[in-house]
Amino acid sequence: MSVGAYAVLAAAILVASCLQASIGFGMGMLAAPVVALVDPALIPGTLIMLATLVTLLVVLRERTAIDLSGAGWALLGRIPGTVAGALLLAALPERALALTIAAVVLGGVVLTGVGWIPTPRRRTLVLAGATSGLLGTATAIGGPPMALVWQGRSGPELRGTMAGFFLVGSLLSLAMLTVTGAVHADTLRGFVLLTPVCVAGYAVSRWANRLLTPRRQRCTAITMSALGAALLIAQQVGLP
Repeated sequence: MSVGAYAVLAAAILVASCLQASIGFGMGMLAAPVVALVDPALIPGTLIMLATLVTLLVVLRERTAIDLSGAGWALLGRIPGTVAGALLLAALPERALALTIAAVVLGGVVLTGVGWIPTPRRRTLVLAGATSGLLGTATAIGGPPMALVWQGRSGPELRGTMAGFFLVGSLLSLAMLTVTGAVHADTLRGFVLLTPVCVAGYAVSRWANRLLTPRRQRCTAITMSALGAALLIAQQVGLP
């Protein structure tokens, strides 16, 4: 990895980690398009590892505010979704994976942007968990389904509940990716190199939480995610 490539990845991971720790999602939506452009080998394994680290830190910080019941029902759906996502990843060639990532990001941007708020009943939570598991394992973007379901909550409860769900879900995804051979030496090397940046992003989130409103942070995540997805599509369409 060149110095320039690392700098681009580090910038994306820093901002994405800060958003994830501040509003409960954004790691995959913001960082995945950039990582896919710079170093596709880091998708989805390295990005899921970094997301796991951030969610662990948030869980420790917001542990008293976690809705265990809601997270539990969502995790019930996450298990079959994770298996399906690992199988899908094994079948997707690199270009198809990149376009899938872009499509998922843009879909999440549209749904999140229009403010559709589904009722977080048990059935809805299970379905959202399954969708998150499939997308999160295949593309490292599992945030939008859960952000839609839990967007009515605010503050520590939102961050803590989403972090608790994503922590367990990410560990399940990593286990399935390891079984299918999608976690390898490059995955681990990328994780080690980007871990300090990820931790720095979490640290910055504490400062950002005091200065930025959730609405502004959410708008930032949506705008940057859409831009990254558009650039990724432009690159893939330009390929012979």
